Amino acid sequence: MLELFDSSAKLVGPSGSILLPADDEITRKLAMLFEGQCEGLGPSHAARKFGYTRQRYFQLLELFKAQGALALQSKARGPKSDYRRTEEMVRQIIRHRFLDPDASAEVIAQKLQQSHHLISIRSVERVISDFGLQKKLYACCPKCVPQQIETQRTRRKQRTEPCDPASLERQVRQLLADKISGNQVGIWLLAPEHLRLGTWDLLCVWSQSSGQTIWPRMALHLVHEAAFCVNGLRKQRSLTQKGFELSNGLPFVPTDYAIHEMLGRHTMAQAQALQVALGKIRRASGHFQGRLLGIDPHRIKSSTKRQTRRHRFSANEKALKMAQCFFCLDLESAQPLCFTLASAARTVTQATPELLELSQEILNPARDQAPLVLADSEHYTTELLDHVHLETPFELLVPMPPQNSPKLHDQALRPERFNRRWAGYATAKEPFRLKQSRCPASYYRFIQRNGERPEDYYFKSFLATADRDEVQDLAVHYPQRWHVEEFFKFNQALGWHRAGTLNLNIRYGQMTMALVAQAAIHQMRQRLGEPFLTGMPLI
Repeated sequence: MLELFDSSAKLVGPSGSILLPADDEITRKLAMLFEGQCEGLGPSHAARKFGYTRQRYFQLLELFKAQGALALQSKARGPKSDYRRTEEMVRQIIRHRFLDPDASAEVIAQKLQQSHHLISIRSVERVISDFGLQKKLYACCPKCVPQQIETQRTRRKQRTEPCDPASLERQVRQLLADKISGNQVGIWLLAPEHLRLGTWDLLCVWSQSSGQTIWPRMALHLVHEAAFCVNGLRKQRSLTQKGFELSNGLPFVPTDYAIHEMLGRHTMAQAQALQVALGKIRRASGHFQGRLLGIDPHRIKSSTKRQTRRHRFSANEKALKMAQCFFCLDLESAQPLCFTLASAARTVTQATPELLELSQEILNPARDQAPLVLADSEHYTTELLDHVHLETPFELLVPMPPQNSPKLHDQALRPERFNRRWAGYATAKEPFRLKQSRCPASYYRFIQRNGERPEDYYFKSFLATADRDEVQDLAVHYPQRWHVEEFFKFNQALGWHRAGTLNLNIRYGQMTMALVAQAAIHQMRQRLGEPFLTGMPLI
């Protein structure tokens, strides 16, 4: 039997007793059922002894018969679902949080209650905590223009200045009335190119605001800063009071923090939309034809404070933090179409479909005029080849892993296998089936043989997703892929040689502004002609 005391209980038998833990309710209820059913105490007396009602006694008895002793553990009381925090209520809380990031849980609860929604402050706090919205948020729409902004007056001095539309117009007009004199007024040479490209309209759409506000002007500041190749810390660059700020429609140079805040308000999707719009304008302007493309991953040194994967280019160099970007270039004109960014964990196979999707949106090629995409050996994966062949209008040509095996060497000695093109060069083309490929048809392997004598033969194989002229592709098209490396060498100073943060929204925005600067500079070079048509940035 079970003996009950004020603060404890114990099981008592003929030979001894066992003290029960204070929170062991399963044993207490089981003892009650044992005494009521087996020892003759009866349901009423057993329930009264253990502090239960007769009705509860029979409920516990049915639970024990159906599910055993574990069913005697008490369940949590109260409602079993969030009847206040419904899906619609959660959406409303998140909506109010994004519309006004500075609003507290009390204010949000008050707004919802005024709309006849029954919700408590604690429920609002739980939703904010569950979705991680208690951290600092950017405004959902950047159309609300701040009245004050931090500016870099000199290298060491910062001050707050008004930035509402009326103040901006008044101060810019005053600087124009005072006349411009400085060693940076050469940036005004890009003004005609901006008009031809429609840069201002692109920046207004990207910033989702009108030209009277500060946002498109700060974006133009980033474009001109990239053209100057001074995309480092603004407090270490003397850009103020020399005519540079006035070319952006601003009477001042914003600080790093102000630029960071502005870029953080815009998403990667908005930057990609700007790239697509710019690419369509450039194609219509004749900057590129989009018939021969090159894709290549580009690693950028990063000074982020986060723990990231480090990369070394050679055994003698120190491993450094790197940010990844992936570019698509038109190889005939060596001009960029678009780019995408990724963390160090994203592979080439994962990033390339997004890059090709942007390129397809810019070019919109016909099925009978599929552009040829040239890649390096990093892109030789079955998954990527199948994706390009089955889901895009492009044709892909990639190098295959080295295959200078004795078997291939013996096969190459057969005169019927290779077609001799000229002295020391022969080619072969044959269907090739990849293991685990989803494509019902075979791809094509192009093999080039260098060397005139059998003992000097050297082989290099390529895989193409379509039946093409191998001589044209291997001897003429693929060597043009070197334009990708030339592009990075001569243009990375625009903003593609270092990364200060791994925030992809900010990196996308900054690098897209550099893409706009590169387009304006290229257009200016075309009008100047040689020797300015190629080489380093002009400004």
